[in-house]
Amino acid sequence: SCVGLKNLLQGLSFSVKYYSKHNHLQTTCLSSKIKPKKCHILDCSGSTCTRRTAPPGSILPWRFFSCKEGTKIPSKRKQNTSIITSELLYKNLLKSEQENWNDISARYEAMTKRIKAKLEELHNRYTFNSESPRIKFGENVYFEENGCIFFSKADDGEENVDILFSTEDLGFSDAFIQRIRISPDQRYMAISLKSENSEEATCVIMKLGHFPVMEKVIPNVFSFEWATNDVLYYTSQKNLKCQNVFMTTFSNQKHTKLVYTEQDARFFVDIYCTKDRRFLTINSNSKTTSEVWLVDCRQPFKLPALVQARTKGVIYHIEHRNDELYILTTYGEPAEYKLMKAPVASSGLENWQLVYALEEKTKLVDLEMFSDHSVMFLKKAGHLYLNVISFVSHSVQSVKLPTWACEFELESHPEHTTSTCYFQLTSPVHPPKCFAYSFKENNLIEQAVQEVPIITNCHTTRLLAKSKDETLVPITVFHNMNSKELHRRPLLVHVYGAYGIDLNMSFKEEKLMLIEEGWILAYCHVRGGGELGLSWHKDGCQHNKLKGLYDLKACIMLLHELGFSQPKYTALAAASAGGVLAGALCNTDPELIKAMVLQAPFVDVLNIMMKTHLPLTTEEQEEWGNPLADEKCMKYIKSYCPYQNIKSQCYPSVFITAYENDQRIPLAGVLRYVQKLRKAALDHASKTNKKGNCIPNIILDIQANGSHCISSWEDSLNE
Repeated sequence: SCVGLKNLLQGLSFSVKYYSKHNHLQTTCLSSKIKPKKCHILDCSGSTCTRRTAPPGSILPWRFFSCKEGTKIPSKRKQNTSIITSELLYKNLLKSEQENWNDISARYEAMTKRIKAKLEELHNRYTFNSESPRIKFGENVYFEENGCIFFSKADDGEENVDILFSTEDLGFSDAFIQRIRISPDQRYMAISLKSENSEEATCVIMKLGHFPVMEKVIPNVFSFEWATNDVLYYTSQKNLKCQNVFMTTFSNQKHTKLVYTEQDARFFVDIYCTKDRRFLTINSNSKTTSEVWLVDCRQPFKLPALVQARTKGVIYHIEHRNDELYILTTYGEPAEYKLMKAPVASSGLENWQLVYALEEKTKLVDLEMFSDHSVMFLKKAGHLYLNVISFVSHSVQSVKLPTWACEFELESHPEHTTSTCYFQLTSPVHPPKCFAYSFKENNLIEQAVQEVPIITNCHTTRLLAKSKDETLVPITVFHNMNSKELHRRPLLVHVYGAYGIDLNMSFKEEKLMLIEEGWILAYCHVRGGGELGLSWHKDGCQHNKLKGLYDLKACIMLLHELGFSQPKYTALAAASAGGVLAGALCNTDPELIKAMVLQAPFVDVLNIMMKTHLPLTTEEQEEWGNPLADEKCMKYIKSYCPYQNIKSQCYPSVFITAYENDQRIPLAGVLRYVQKLRKAALDHASKTNKKGNCIPNIILDIQANGSHCISSWEDSLNE
């Protein structure tokens, strides 16, 4: 399994990784006296292994628009004046909102202090024994802690550790380490560094030895892999786009050259390495279509070879085993993922042979390739499964995992010849617990009892709500088993419903805190998301977006009907593109909720989709449609767009967090939304004057630090 696979499975778009394993590396568990880091990500390989320990993981990086809405150079003085006036109004509005926030937040100091202390206590309780992933490369072990990369021998104790790299010592004190790649002979190490306030990463290449030295710095890099001991391939990122692949060498004759350029603005390019390190793959992906080129690691200067020319609607991803390509693809009916294979020498679609096909309404979370097995990590009907495919016996073993589990967190493991697959299971209120599957024994192994036990006083319920068209929509509900009179308990409803992305259901301290204080948590897996496979996403995007809104309404109504809280105690939470459905419900059915919490929300769909100068508008048309080319599409988007449908009525209270440095959600659109919403609420209050009719709180917190994709633990705690 590789970095590109997660991108491919999750809408073929940029994915923030929290850490993952090296294709060629083996892990070992070393204890360390170095203080465990409190944030946030380490991607130390090309394989997918995510571990989300920081609360801001709830912000999903799937709203793609840049906030840098550049304007053309004006040719007339009048236009100049207009732009200056607009900028001045924007600055004044921003200043006014910041002053308003300062006044409001002062009222909540006592509550904030109590909540902060509780979250810190939970964070320390459940992360004190967590370690950064240890990467074993032969006899050597590499790991990252607090902005430093360390090296030790596998048999040495924790005292004998060398520092190979320090962000602070080399002048990158404001950056965190995102990804590490070590060359096959361990002479070079490539590291990507990312600032919390920027989307772009910098790649630093270190020459290792007794005295490691910085060999090269490459700005604006997204993904990179070593083809050989001294040949590195990488993609460059500009304005949230990756369309160029470069090769750079570190032999005596150093040079860099362009090896691939993507011409279609809808496509995003990344690189990863097959599990056996036989090929690098150049993956060009749109939301619905993909194309892969192979670089032979034995002949890295040879031109990349095309696997299969892009075919509209066909997604595919490549792995390699025993001179055959294993192809994870949507080709054929039904349009869910299938595992197929073809000879390397004749890899065209006409030669693809079916190995295994997923059942309908099954979500493929990830695929892990081993020498004699493949493991599929699946979600079906709200439950987690493993499907273990044996290439030797040609059999498939299906393993149902514990019912409390909601999310996989894939762990690093020895090289692909291993006989055991390691992973973790988690839920919003259950910290990660370690499991393993033994290929020899054909059974699931629960790892040794951890110091932190599974939460036992939290009950998990799975429901199905009937939507407007009678489609059954899954809901996952958590509540304290000791809670009485659930209809009087506060309820926090979560929704996303876009890009085929699942709701984030990894462990978060604040969710457990709410459970302990008597709250009910509900996760609505509406159409547009990916919980029930590719068809679930397709049934909720473009001209089907309203289905997600109908699903959300049905879910909340069912919760209330079954006695889980009531409207006056119900809050709705959404982040990023989830703001579309949450904001739409706020317009159509405000009586169902009392409060709404939005984080970096996308609430101005129509205006953004009309602005083709934004770098990712074209790419986003496969999710939202093209209102400039299709009048029906324009009317359809206008029918649900949160900003367009604000009207004078009784709204719930609203709390919005936005980020000054967010390149994906234009801050100007959030400001417009807040101003229009406040005016509508005030208009309604002035017209009705009913007894007990109060004006809702509509609060905007604009964070100077942090960004749409990731924040440090400290920043997220303050938030």
